[in-house]
Amino acid sequence: MKAGVAEKSKIRQGTVPCLYCLYERKAMFKLKSIFCLIQAFLLIVSHFSLYDSNFKRWMDRGAMAVTSVTDFSFETLTAEDTAVTESEKAKCRVWYKENILTAGNPAYGFKVNGKSLRKSIENWDITVGEESREGEYRRFGKTAFITLKSKKSPLTATVEATIYEKYATCEWTVFIENTGESNSPDVSEFYAADFTLDTGISDIYFSKGSEPDSSDFELMKSAVCPTPMVFNANGGRSESWLPFFNISGKHGGAVITNGWTGQWYSAFRQGLGGVAVKEKQEFFKGCLTPGEKVRSPLVSITFYENSNPLKGFNSFRRWMTDCVYTESANCLTCTLLGGEFDLSTDKQFIEKINSYDEETCQRTDYLWKDAGWYQYSESWWDGVGNWTPDPARFPDGFAGVAEAAEKRGMKFLLWYEPERCCKGTEVYNECKKHDGWLIEKSDEVNMVNLAFDGACDYLGSLIANSIKDNKVGLYRQDFNFQPLAMWQKADKTLWGNREGFEENHYVTNLYRYLDTLLEVNPGLVIDNCASGGKRLDLEMSRRSIPLWRTDYNCSDAQGVIKPDALESTQSQTYGLSFWLPLSGSGLNAFGEYAHRSLITACTQRVGYEEVRQYMDKYYYPLTWGARDTEKYHAMQFGDGEEGFALIFKRENVKENTYRLVLSGLSPEKIYTLTDFDSFNPAVTKSGKVLMQSGVEIKIEETPKAAIIVYKEAY
Repeated sequence: MKAGVAEKSKIRQGTVPCLYCLYERKAMFKLKSIFCLIQAFLLIVSHFSLYDSNFKRWMDRGAMAVTSVTDFSFETLTAEDTAVTESEKAKCRVWYKENILTAGNPAYGFKVNGKSLRKSIENWDITVGEESREGEYRRFGKTAFITLKSKKSPLTATVEATIYEKYATCEWTVFIENTGESNSPDVSEFYAADFTLDTGISDIYFSKGSEPDSSDFELMKSAVCPTPMVFNANGGRSESWLPFFNISGKHGGAVITNGWTGQWYSAFRQGLGGVAVKEKQEFFKGCLTPGEKVRSPLVSITFYENSNPLKGFNSFRRWMTDCVYTESANCLTCTLLGGEFDLSTDKQFIEKINSYDEETCQRTDYLWKDAGWYQYSESWWDGVGNWTPDPARFPDGFAGVAEAAEKRGMKFLLWYEPERCCKGTEVYNECKKHDGWLIEKSDEVNMVNLAFDGACDYLGSLIANSIKDNKVGLYRQDFNFQPLAMWQKADKTLWGNREGFEENHYVTNLYRYLDTLLEVNPGLVIDNCASGGKRLDLEMSRRSIPLWRTDYNCSDAQGVIKPDALESTQSQTYGLSFWLPLSGSGLNAFGEYAHRSLITACTQRVGYEEVRQYMDKYYYPLTWGARDTEKYHAMQFGDGEEGFALIFKRENVKENTYRLVLSGLSPEKIYTLTDFDSFNPAVTKSGKVLMQSGVEIKIEETPKAAIIVYKEAY
């Protein structure tokens, strides 16, 4: 027995042929294959379940849990590591040229009459337009239009593509139009993305959506399986997963997004040469009528060569901040003026505004009035569709309230839910006059059918003028129902049973509706709330930011929050920050620890502006504690010059010291660390020391949220 053990030890050490290691690898491969097959089975069950059901969400999460982990860490990056390299820019340019600007090997695809574009490319006349000057169409981007005209049908496809060379990022959307006088052949398998990334054997990082649950936005990691790993929306909203993915492989990585505010679909499969990627609107098939035009989701890819996936996350975040968000979207502070059950009048609101102390006014960007400001019967939810302020409480609208806020240095935020209307409301009654403008479900859930241009124009004009008349500076858009079943119903009754056409036209016009609001009201900020963060995607990020990212933070009828709400809020900031530099949250909890748990780029509570300003820069997760009250939980925001670390010592943590190891610094530079509570320099050390051995931070109070600010000294 002893000799056998010794011999096995020699084999492991490599002193004899490593047959044991080979055996271990084969065993692990078999085990991994079994897990992937179980995952594939669960995903098949999910596909055939109701798409707006709790069962589907349970199956989706369960399938990915088979191969995934959540408790992992990232290697330290220096400031130099974080910067986009010339090599990464060149890689993006080469890929963009070969897969987008050269249509012979397109990174997208569709079938016409059952024949795929890639296999019948000779049947299309292809024209590649010249790149625009930088910023002509997209901020810091160069845009080109590729036209594919069918030789055998009345279809013309146009690809609008943009490269952001400074950010090693490109994006594209495919449009298909029937330019003839008769119906086209059927279009199917309309993929916005259909290509293979040469990353080699790879891992995939992805995040949970907003269920809502305590684990909302939790980041997960899995090896990419040789069977398709399918992610999709639930009932037309992002409840199981977010449509953002980071592929990290042996030969580099890429962050890939699916920009579609509907029933999106993303799939990844490990092959011999790399990872096969497919993204689309999940359900779409049918002919196009004369003059009809449809579109694919928006797809973006951010390339990175560093083996650390954190490099990809931060490159993507930098692109989001600089190129995607509207210029008016920044870190901001809101103060609640009135909730959905507040029955105050305009005079009472003005008195309240005038009573605020000067410091509150100076540190508040927007005063928030939520739902219930219109006429309703029982409560705020049954008056949705009346977008005129209740004349009994607001005889002159909100202009006077907004002006009072402006005099104190603040702007006005107002809640709307424009796509839903209740029976008997102004919008419902108008839509009933027009065929197709309304999809009815119940007394309180009826959908304004934006798929019809007339309905979109009507609603856009109504809300844009309401925003202007009421002097709204931040428009809060909610969306409290799952639309997929209603879209599918309309496919049958309004679109000749052509699958996905209602959704396609609806989502396309949703973007046009939001663009109208921005055009009519320059400088407007839009809040993207859909029962919390159920509509977070790239296209919506181009127009909006989420100020209320999850309904898990809602209080009950007595105003009581969930027992783990503070830990969940901390965890949600930790998870969502991988993708979105700007987000916000609120909570009916008070005290320093609660207040610091709510530190986000866009917050609903005055304070900590000095550090929150760094939250749209780079992000470095430091210690993953999930929602475990016995573990520290820490994260860092900033760049190579300045930023801060947020360290949560939770109620059952026993250790009174935390070793803070920072990331994203320059090794040769000297930094000063300051405890936010003492305002005295605590430590002055080199970036190398702070990123390798770090420093011990004494935190004796429990629970406690420590804030450590770092600045480059020299």
